[in-house]
Amino acid sequence: MANTSAQYDEIIKRCLDIFSKKAIDYGTAWRILRTPSLTDQIYIKANRIRSIQEKGEARVAEGIIPEFIGIVNYSAMALIQLEIGVANDAAQMEMAPEKVTDLFTQKLQQAKALMMDKNHDYDEAWRQMRISSLDDIILMKIFRIKSIEDHEGNTIISEGLDANYYDIINYSVFALIRLILEEEK
Repeated sequence: MANTSAQYDEIIKRCLDIFSKKAIDYGTAWRILRTPSLTDQIYIKANRIRSIQEKGEARVAEGIIPEFIGIVNYSAMALIQLEIGVANDAAQMEMAPEKVTDLFTQKLQQAKALMMDKNHDYDEAWRQMRISSLDDIILMKIFRIKSIEDHEGNTIISEGLDANYYDIINYSVFALIRLILEEEK
C-alpha cells in the first residue's frame, strides 16, 4: 500500500496544481454554485467519460484524464461548500488563494485517509477493476447524491452527501492512477 499512498499523492498534486492555476485565472467564482450545481458538473464529466468509452472516440481534444481530474476538483469544491456554505454575493464569493487552497488540500487529505482505511480492508481490489466500472460507480454515487439532495439532505440509513463525494474523489483517483500508469508504459 505504500506504493498506493505515493501514487495517490502524485495524482492529488496534479489536481491541486490545476485547481490552484484556475483559482488564479477565475478566482473563486465557483463559490456561487450550490451543491446540486456542482453535482451536475460532476455528472457532466462522468457522463462524458462513459460516452467516450462507449463510442470509442472523443471529438474534443481532451481525453478522459482531464475529466477525472475535474471530477476530483469539483467534488472537493462540493465538500468545501458543504462545510462553509454557498456564497450568495460577490463579497462572499472571493476567498484568498491560500485559504481556498488550504481547504481544498484538507478535503483531499481527508479523502486519502478514508481511502487508506478502505484500501486496507478491500486489499486494493480497485487495481483489478475496469476503468469503465470505476466510472459507472462514480455515476451511481452521483445519482445517490441527487436523490439525497432531492430529499433536502435527509437519509434514513444511508451515508450523507459528504461520504459520497469522498468516494467519488477516491474512485476518480484510482482511475487516474490506472490511466497514468498505462500511459507511462
